[in-house]
Amino acid sequence: MPALRQASIALEKIQQLDDALETAEPPRMTAAPFATSSPLLLELQHVCHHYPGASDDRQFMLGPLNLTIHQGEIIFIVGGNGSGKTTLAMLLLGLYEPESGMIALNHTPVTDHNRVDYRQHFSAIFSDFHLFEQLLETEQQALSIRANHYIDVLGLAHKVTVADGKFSTLDLSTGQRKRLALVSSYLEDRPIYLFDEWAADQDPVFKRVFYTVLLPELKARGKTVLVITHDDAYFSCADRIVKLEDGHLQTFSAQPSDASLCAI
Repeated sequence: MPALRQASIALEKIQQLDDALETAEPPRMTAAPFATSSPLLLELQHVCHHYPGASDDRQFMLGPLNLTIHQGEIIFIVGGNGSGKTTLAMLLLGLYEPESGMIALNHTPVTDHNRVDYRQHFSAIFSDFHLFEQLLETEQQALSIRANHYIDVLGLAHKVTVADGKFSTLDLSTGQRKRLALVSSYLEDRPIYLFDEWAADQDPVFKRVFYTVLLPELKARGKTVLVITHDDAYFSCADRIVKLEDGHLQTFSAQPSDASLCAI
């Protein structure tokens, strides 16, 4: 009976979503609202957001947050459990809307009218990621070459190949699936990458590859990289370190000797 009740609730939510999609306005066909000839610039200006706190009796206030992110930067986001790191990531990705303040990309504020276009600038991997077998790319030969290169770098060549725009298998361990998700993310070739504790469950060799090989490669390609991490041994790989504490941001230069950061 509990399973049937859960299924009934899930079906009701699906029907509500279906009704909402039927009545939703079609997306407006406009020119790319964030296009610019200047280097990419992402700004948070006095952004605030509430979310449930440790107890049900209070809400945690994230912000006001002020942060400027430049093209080609590698920024590590650190902080204790419940400090708001993932909520900040959701705000940056456009998956949460600020309750106050403004997020702007290339000096253009993000609004309901351009939010879908804004989200297309990001590729993200969260701890509860989903991995798809099909890869989205028009040029299949170039796709296979690039995909198999990253598969080899991440130690998956003995398990997975790419053919006809698909991974040959997804029957892998959790750590291997997360590495394959990283391959898929790289192939999306978006301007901004966000990784939420990607290296947390990886072997030391793949942690090293991630921080010292793959992140610098993205930077060299002009990508902006945001990494939520606790790996203080690799703090020197960042251009800046942003620490969340009590809902507020502190920014540090990436100095591995900084005791206040290494204690996190």
